[in-house]
Amino acid sequence: MKLIVKVFPEITIKSRPVRKHFIRQLGKNIRSVLRDLDPALKVSGVWDNLEVETQLTDTKVLREMTERLCCTPGIVHFLEVNEYPLGDLDDITAKCKTHYADLLPGKVFAVRCKRGGKHSFSSMDVERYVGSQLRQQCGAAGISLKAPELLVRMEIRDQRLFVIHHQHNGVGGYPLGALEQSLVLMSGGFDSTVAAYQMMRRGLLTHFCFFNLGGRAHELGVMEVAHYLWKKYGSSHRVLFISVPFEEVVGEILGKVDNSHMGVVLKRMMLRAATQIAERLQIDALVTGEAISQVSSQTLPNLSVIDAATDMLVLRPLIASHKQDIIDTAEQIGTAEFAKNMPEYCGVISVNPTTRAKRNRVEYEEAQFDMAVFERAMERTRQVAIDRVIDELGEDLQVEEVREALVGQIVLDIRHPDAQEDAPLELPGIDIQALPFYALNNRFKELDATRQYLLYCDKGVMSRLHAHHLLSEGHANVRVYRPA
Repeated sequence: MKLIVKVFPEITIKSRPVRKHFIRQLGKNIRSVLRDLDPALKVSGVWDNLEVETQLTDTKVLREMTERLCCTPGIVHFLEVNEYPLGDLDDITAKCKTHYADLLPGKVFAVRCKRGGKHSFSSMDVERYVGSQLRQQCGAAGISLKAPELLVRMEIRDQRLFVIHHQHNGVGGYPLGALEQSLVLMSGGFDSTVAAYQMMRRGLLTHFCFFNLGGRAHELGVMEVAHYLWKKYGSSHRVLFISVPFEEVVGEILGKVDNSHMGVVLKRMMLRAATQIAERLQIDALVTGEAISQVSSQTLPNLSVIDAATDMLVLRPLIASHKQDIIDTAEQIGTAEFAKNMPEYCGVISVNPTTRAKRNRVEYEEAQFDMAVFERAMERTRQVAIDRVIDELGEDLQVEEVREALVGQIVLDIRHPDAQEDAPLELPGIDIQALPFYALNNRFKELDATRQYLLYCDKGVMSRLHAHHLLSEGHANVRVYRPA
């Protein structure tokens, strides 16, 4: 399979050195993303387009390659092509006929040709000649340049002909690693996950910072959605997941800060903590999912007071977004189901929160706060490479595993629906139910408590994590299914 990768249009208007830098970075990212599928993958080109070529023929592997490239920042679209040495117009017609002859009968079509290099003919000459010949030889119904039912597409570059037979759209944006780094404050809901995606799509290496306000299930959920975002859109680079235990900080705020100012003070404490982490890791900016007046702490006066807690740049990519637009984007990128099923946690809820906080009043409230509590939270902060976050979580968990499912037991396939579709689990005589991991915590309590449930995933890590959590919640009817 040969692909021609078209870069995001904004890249093409950069200065020559910047453009070359972006294209080289994109080439490195493509190699990194696809290396495990094809170590011999070839990626070439440094200026206009990138060419990607694999000798693999396995349909499933090729589909996985295509899906990964569709989610690689920097690519606006890519074309599946067949390459031939450039011949005369009759030879070009013959090559197009090879691929389109079966599709043209009874169809109104048009020919599109892009050309680069020096030739004795123009792009329009090719389109006219090939179009007239294909109409005569393939039984097409006619030609329409404005409303064709079928497009015959090709590109000519110097002495090479590319016949295009499929186009895949990408996410656009800049290649990851071409720009600076950012630290996203992640809650796992709609806003923070979409904000993280926006930064990744813009080419910034995006690390994840989670403030644990007291819920193990919430921490696990945020780890999973952060891992999903990285795996799908950012796996060309290793980034960090940082978890900050903020339970004591919340307790101190509840006990010492005036009710109406608790939310603003909590956000300021989070920015202080994130700033220390970012400075230690030499990260350039903080990112939040806040939007103007979506909640009381996000009014302009409150945001101004919150930002005063740090000298670091705070980016808010969703600042003028409407909630429904954010939800629609979450649906598009695959994080909506995570957000819908994110476990609830106990945070700071003001009865009558201020919407016009004053800096001197907030600083007075913070003066009552014992900063030793904040420092202890910072000392207990944990960080782990995002590609290891799920594995490390499951290393020390002791959960009973079974090699064989018995009649009467129910196997819960907790894999992502895409994985379930690609490789369905089949166990004759055994009841198998699909319950994706991101919905498990919320929906398990709805299941029949008298039945025995075996959790299944590919590696056994995710199932072990969730089984451990469900057992700790008092559900004794849970095991892990690990077939030999």
